[in-house]
Amino acid sequence: MVGRTLSVALQGMSGAIVEVEAHIASAIPGFQIIGLPDTALSDAKDRVRAAAANDGCPLPAKKIVVNLSPAALPKHGSAYDLAIAVAVLAAEGLISSEAIESVVHLGELSLDGRVRPMNGVLAAIVAGRAAGYTRFVVPRGNEDEARLVPDVEVMTVASLRDALIRHGAELDPAPVEPLLRQPVPAVPVVSGDLADVVGNPDAVDALVVAAAGGHHLFMLGPPGVRP
Repeated sequence: MVGRTLSVALQGMSGAIVEVEAHIASAIPGFQIIGLPDTALSDAKDRVRAAAANDGCPLPAKKIVVNLSPAALPKHGSAYDLAIAVAVLAAEGLISSEAIESVVHLGELSLDGRVRPMNGVLAAIVAGRAAGYTRFVVPRGNEDEARLVPDVEVMTVASLRDALIRHGAELDPAPVEPLLRQPVPAVPVVSGDLADVVGNPDAVDALVVAAAGGHHLFMLGPPGVRP
């Protein structure tokens, strides 16, 4: 059985839809991600396995292969974690594959199963909508940004378990404190004054005249030389 869902590969301010396919085989246990992942994405196998185990929905001890298609498109970052986890658990039968096939999943998983907010969620949702998809699952910490995009259905989740329950998994809810973005510290505004300039009174006068009249000004010479 193959579980399929969607995510987005960001390319600057644009993005491309990526199909996340998961296959489980009765073979020597392992976890392989193919489809040109970078190092951060290759590490998803360990994050996803730990997150699923700690959130009460462990991955099977089998051979797991996750394919990110189109395979020729480079994939970067950790925002595929949630999509990989739900695709694998759909392949295992915990949730229905039909429930996630046309849903775009975005978010990085922490080791305790919670979903971390990501950068670029606005661009990812805009790219997904442009490709014709209207259902998105995003971290709770990205809710305000995600809801800026009109004409889409946004589901916010705090954990992997939360996402699985929303997709129909028969699991007991386990409320957790969502991971939110850290507030951006206020940057002190430092303003200078031409009165603080020592010497060069002619240059100071020229700057004042140029600023007041909107004139051009050209100063030539090494620092400290009188213009």
